[in-house]
Amino acid sequence: MPYKEKTIGKLYWSIGEVAERLNVNTSLIRYWEKEFGSLRPKRTGKGDRLYTQKDIDHLQTIQHLVKEKGFTLQGAKDQLKSGEILEQETQVPTLPELKVRLERLREMVLSLKQRVN
Repeated sequence: MPYKEKTIGKLYWSIGEVAERLNVNTSLIRYWEKEFGSLRPKRTGKGDRLYTQKDIDHLQTIQHLVKEKGFTLQGAKDQLKSGEILEQETQVPTLPELKVRLERLREMVLSLKQRVN
């Protein structure tokens, strides 16, 4: 399972931000919400979804099981219910995940440099 990056300071993310972070379409996130009843983001008055870090962690777990481990949706549901996700898998990020994290860090450094100047 992927390393879960902690983001400080932000409590909620939009579906677009989450989709970008996970590198998936927003429609896939909505589909997973429908399929996995345990995933229920908060909603604004207009009905826009607001995801917490816990929601994002849950989505990352679903993504890992379905995309990387090759589980069917039912298999992923069963795996989540049984809680048998191996602890050792949570400690080693994959190369694509590391690349995404590196890119985010670069963007943060660039943003900080611009604020200083």
